[in-house]
Amino acid sequence: DGIIKVENLRFWSNPRYTRVVIDANADTAFTYNELREDPSIGKPQRIYIDVHNSRLSGSLQRVVPINDNLLSDARAGQYTPDTVRVVVDIKSSKTYKIFSLKNPFRIVLDVWGIETQTVAATPDPESRTGGQRLPDGALAKQLSLGVRRIVIDPGHGGRDYGAPGYLKGVHEKHVVLQMGKRLAGMISSQLNCETILTRDKDVYLSLEERTAIANTQSADLFISIHTNASPDKRAHGIETFILNLATDDEAIRVAARENATSAKNISDLDTILKDLMQNAKVSESSRLAGFVQQGMVTHLRKKFKKVKTKGVKQAPFYVLLGADMPSILIETAFISNPTDCKRLTTPAYQEALCQGIVAGIKRYIEEIKPVAFTGALPNG
Repeated sequence: DGIIKVENLRFWSNPRYTRVVIDANADTAFTYNELREDPSIGKPQRIYIDVHNSRLSGSLQRVVPINDNLLSDARAGQYTPDTVRVVVDIKSSKTYKIFSLKNPFRIVLDVWGIETQTVAATPDPESRTGGQRLPDGALAKQLSLGVRRIVIDPGHGGRDYGAPGYLKGVHEKHVVLQMGKRLAGMISSQLNCETILTRDKDVYLSLEERTAIANTQSADLFISIHTNASPDKRAHGIETFILNLATDDEAIRVAARENATSAKNISDLDTILKDLMQNAKVSESSRLAGFVQQGMVTHLRKKFKKVKTKGVKQAPFYVLLGADMPSILIETAFISNPTDCKRLTTPAYQEALCQGIVAGIKRYIEEIKPVAFTGALPNG
């Protein structure tokens, strides 16, 4: 009867951020609104989302207790015969964003708490004299003790194999997991940063879950690792992406493949993105991407011939949507190319590539450190 089923409510949270996801079995329209607190009837502040042309699935848990610092719970009910209403009760929040993703259709609600305003790496004299207490972590951010925790996201996994390799039996999900683990070890030992992998084994994770992990773990950087693929077996090279409107048709194609959706759905993202980009760390992500891309190419060229750089590109990747920290997505090589595919499976290539990523992160960390920390002493 063309009626959509609302099938699931999921959430991830930490004290300063919560992501709630509403899963439905097909695309549909939705509207949302915020209701102010009404003490007279004992109602807290709340956000409601009306999913149109839809019914609750019988298996859906109607009330999902969240009970973190920001939200008390999410509740789903059949508001009218063809509207499902999901209400999220708010304890405290500063801002929220709502957007939808396709294939499968889901609506994402991101809520940020009061203390999340991050302070720029360069100390701002105003904030010291203003008399208001700085949020926890802001001072460390100000003094740019900057990057302490890095979330590494090996793409795909589980039932999602990613792109098939040119060589039989080689799949993106396995290659990027090997690289992710290798990279985590190198970052820990060489940069003395804590690393967290979104997955350390062959399991399926949704794209919105990966970003939620980075946000709830309060990561300082988010690095998603992938391999590229093209119908043209001759296509080869390395590129690094940041989240933005796509720069060209090829960038749209790459994003559509990684988002497991169509190029048309990518153009629908444009409006969402304009809104989300306001607090996305575009310039920091862009700087990080530049250093990492340069690092990978430099390190690989020492050991391998014909290493092609495709530069830094922009595209709307689901996995980077709503990330609170500088975030990049690396396409490490074309798994569809005979030479690249063979290289991707070798420890030598993985090692050189990861060493290049580490070198790029190191340069980024050094760049954002104010003079005070470089050990330079004033003259006299």
